[in-house]
Amino acid sequence: MAIEYIKRGKTTEQKADVDTAVQEVVRGILADIRARKDLAVRELSQQFDNWQPAEFKLSDERIQQIIATLPAQAIDDIKFAQAQVRNFAEAQRDALQDIEVETLPGVVLGHKNIPVNRVGCYVPGGRYPMIASAHMSVVTARAAGVKQIVACTPPINGQIPAGTIAAMRLGGADEIYILGGVQALAAMAYGAVGIAPVDMIVGPGNAYVAEAKRQLFGLVGIDLLAGPTEVLVVADDSADAEMCATDLLGQAEHGPTSPAVLVTTSRDLAASIETEIGAQLETLPTADLAGVAWRDYGEIILCDSDAEMLEVADDIASEHVQILTRDPDYFLRNMRNYGALFLGAETNVAYGDKVIGTNHTLPTQKAARYTGGLWVGKFIKTVTYQRVSEAASLLIGEYGSRLCDLEGFMGHKAQCDLRLRRYGRA
Repeated sequence: MAIEYIKRGKTTEQKADVDTAVQEVVRGILADIRARKDLAVRELSQQFDNWQPAEFKLSDERIQQIIATLPAQAIDDIKFAQAQVRNFAEAQRDALQDIEVETLPGVVLGHKNIPVNRVGCYVPGGRYPMIASAHMSVVTARAAGVKQIVACTPPINGQIPAGTIAAMRLGGADEIYILGGVQALAAMAYGAVGIAPVDMIVGPGNAYVAEAKRQLFGLVGIDLLAGPTEVLVVADDSADAEMCATDLLGQAEHGPTSPAVLVTTSRDLAASIETEIGAQLETLPTADLAGVAWRDYGEIILCDSDAEMLEVADDIASEHVQILTRDPDYFLRNMRNYGALFLGAETNVAYGDKVIGTNHTLPTQKAARYTGGLWVGKFIKTVTYQRVSEAASLLIGEYGSRLCDLEGFMGHKAQCDLRLRRYGRA
């Protein structure tokens, strides 16, 4: 049986015009902030967030006042989630070892893992206070050994998001600013409104934030380019429509452009999923977003076998992949392109997004073909060094001199030849 597309979402070509418009808007904003710094940031904050404080930075006293407004249970829950993220991040950090090896007698090569010095963590706001994003960026940066962490988040409807501020401070942020959107990223990259320039910017956001990261890359490092969140549910006839629909809509509620895809070998499931999604949308509080996302970007793909589902899933290279099959480990063993796998009915994307400990900042738009998501390694520079004895310098110098001559790099050759003269060759 050929792969059958029962429902298709919008194509890449249909989204191209929107992407081009976003690029132009962001280019103009960044140029304005680069030229006018504080004045531009203040005007943009007023324009987009209706936010014009005397200081964007929160004082330690103000942070404590904000945290004090939260119930004790909320603080405990934040601490629990951060402990899970920290535990896994620290285990990942422990897996990154410095090395030093003698590759030839007298030739010692090594690498060291050095954390980035100063990182800016962006935690988006918009419709939802993205508290969990503070765990994923701030906690992970601290576990990596980053010395200075700046965190920015926008106000939500003119209010400071207390849960996000608590997560930032409890996670280890040194400086916290109430500043959102492109202007926040530009302020961290260029230095504005009291923020000293950072070396790297991380964190998710809307299309404008993602585009700002793309255009700022090079001036600063970034984690990855994350577009609208994606979910792929891979299911056989052991899965039920209720769980598949719930797991699809759970990510579709992020926004109206979030792709939600069902790949299945069950014709019955493929035929019934639309009805189940329709029923759930009738009671889902976020149906206004999730329903549009499913209508415009939802897909149903019918396959003949697990192997065929694997082929389709690897081609889609989705951010989140929920495996609801009899043998989830088949996909763990064989799948190559994904941001994060959720194996079996007992787990789900919400666990990964909010609490379980794996990082939720993940590759989208097929970037999983060449990168994983945010982890401690993103904050680490693996740098090399070499140490050579005089005898080894003679050996390496002979080869190096000839190879430089082969390429025509005579200045390079001179470096080799000088060592040959100094350490023993006439």
